[in-house]
Amino acid sequence: MKLKYMLLVVSLLILVACSDKEVELPVLVDNKQIIEPVNLDVYKSPTCECCGKWVDHMSKNGFSASTHHPLNLAQLKSDKGIAPRYQSCHTGISKDGYIFEGHIPATVIKRFLDEKPKGALGLSVPGMPIGSPGMEMGNQYDDYDVLLLMKDGSATVYQQIRKEV
Repeated sequence: MKLKYMLLVVSLLILVACSDKEVELPVLVDNKQIIEPVNLDVYKSPTCECCGKWVDHMSKNGFSASTHHPLNLAQLKSDKGIAPRYQSCHTGISKDGYIFEGHIPATVIKRFLDEKPKGALGLSVPGMPIGSPGMEMGNQYDDYDVLLLMKDGSATVYQQIRKEV
């Protein structure tokens, strides 16, 4: 009887651990304040490894992500108003509808979500800069800009990312 009970418990644990649904846990800050993780819907190719690494980076920095593999990623980006010159390999979308295109550091997204600039569509790191979250390659590093995308189609530099020396 104990063996059957143990098998049932182990089976349930395996089932829960292997489920596709991610559990959002609150984050403790300064041993006081509880902050609910920000959930992003991340749209990417199922074969893109750097996108998975970026999702890991976000998870380690207080975000949760639900990944999706649309049949036509380019169409999704177009439908969301992301001009081709601002596109990268994956697109994150917050519950508020903000767009996070490409390998944007979690700290920059947190700042954006705190500020919520008026008229903003979201942020973008066009292309795939070496050294950006998910694109780490040893000591190699390219400086890059995080762009603020506006709903009117314009963009400006939101933050410059430079290698710390």
